[in-house]
Amino acid sequence: MKLLGISGTIIGSKTGAVVQQVLEEAKLQHPDIEIEFLDLRDYTIQFCDGRDPSAYSEDTKKVIEIISSADFYVIGSPIFQGSITGALKNVFDLIHPQVFRNKVMGFIATGGTYQHYLVIENQLKPIAGYFRAFVAPSYVYAHTTHFNQKNEVADPEVLGRIKNLANEVVYMQKKLQVSELEILN
Repeated sequence: MKLLGISGTIIGSKTGAVVQQVLEEAKLQHPDIEIEFLDLRDYTIQFCDGRDPSAYSEDTKKVIEIISSADFYVIGSPIFQGSITGALKNVFDLIHPQVFRNKVMGFIATGGTYQHYLVIENQLKPIAGYFRAFVAPSYVYAHTTHFNQKNEVADPEVLGRIKNLANEVVYMQKKLQVSELEILN
């Protein structure tokens, strides 16, 4: 069972730091799961233009492959201009909706205002609904003031939300696997 954390930005490090903390917490609490971190900063991804996935660059094909091979996800985005990043939206456009169908998604956002958490409710959750994915009930929103000088989350309340999200996505994924096995038998 592979949990993929996606840092949906090509600049900055706060979002990636929170995604990694959720992955580490999930692994700490559930050592039986495999975790992987996908940082969009590490890839040069082409814009989605509708072509066959095999016709994209190697980096783009690699990102599609990594995402497609995961069993469930923790997806993070900084909030720019009241929206998710264009880089994350482009990744969503590159992936066939069937890849996300019936998979668990947990969301993380970082931002500079306290109202930006609403982007999770108004943009990310509807995208997951379109994909027919299962969404963890809680999420993590971290404001810039929640980080210390080393870009680590230092706010106890946010750290609690990180633990909750890690538990929820793993719990949901394990329950869905059991349900699928019961249906198949």
